[in-house]
Amino acid sequence: MNRLTITTELVRAVIADQFPQWAALPIRPVASSGWDNFTFHLGDDMSIRLPSAARYEPQVAKEQKWLPRLAPHLPVPISAPIAMGIPSAAYPYYWSVMRWLPGASADQAAPENQSNIARDLARFLTALQSIPNQGGPQPGPQNFYRGGLLKTYDDDVRRCLNMLKGRFNTAHITDIWDTACATHWESPPVWVHGDIAPSNFLIAEDRLAAVIDFGGCGVGDPACDLVIAWTYFAGDAQRVFRETVNMNADTWARAKGWAIWKALLVTCDKGGDTEHLNHLLIEMSATSKKL
Repeated sequence: MNRLTITTELVRAVIADQFPQWAALPIRPVASSGWDNFTFHLGDDMSIRLPSAARYEPQVAKEQKWLPRLAPHLPVPISAPIAMGIPSAAYPYYWSVMRWLPGASADQAAPENQSNIARDLARFLTALQSIPNQGGPQPGPQNFYRGGLLKTYDDDVRRCLNMLKGRFNTAHITDIWDTACATHWESPPVWVHGDIAPSNFLIAEDRLAAVIDFGGCGVGDPACDLVIAWTYFAGDAQRVFRETVNMNADTWARAKGWAIWKALLVTCDKGGDTEHLNHLLIEMSATSKKL
């Protein structure tokens, strides 16, 4: 996959071309962009999000359509579209102008009371799951099957496990994966965020302040949204999150499967080291009697 190179000068040019009313506002990169999009500040109150590759472009129209419908039902602010840019000679994809939301991303903050955030985030997910979802986006390639069947990634997981033989207890990881794939969401489909990661929720004064980046959202199985139990929360915060989100054992088993898939992807395909996978396995082992 070829990711674009996007500069401040390019962003300034497309703003001037398509939204001249904002051309005089300062533009600068955010401190940390994600993988799917390049993000820039537009003045003090807005942000610009440009997909980094063609596979991420469908997320733009989805967020533009659905986020205004979800927002009134949720306990904290979420990403709010203001305008949508169109493909041009300077930049080939649809893109978004969003409202800038205050707060520090969880991966850059050090909260004193993680349990408050765990409770807030669990309540947010419960509220999201309760929103009517008729006509909502189904799991598929556009959201990497979040909310869909884990079995979609079975070949990828087994390929990675084969690469890691001798470095990890791959039999144990295979058991986690097989257990996850053997279960299914038996209830009606619900809204899922799709990428509840520390970089995608904001914190202020040790409370959840906002949730952002709904590019992976869809309607389906909420197990994918529970991965944060191991990738961010620890100790009592894990317990609070688990009890407040109130899911059954099979759903937690699938959540482990989603966590394993992502950790293997990072380790095998994105050139990452093994630290993330090691941490995940340690956390899962420590909480195996609870989740």
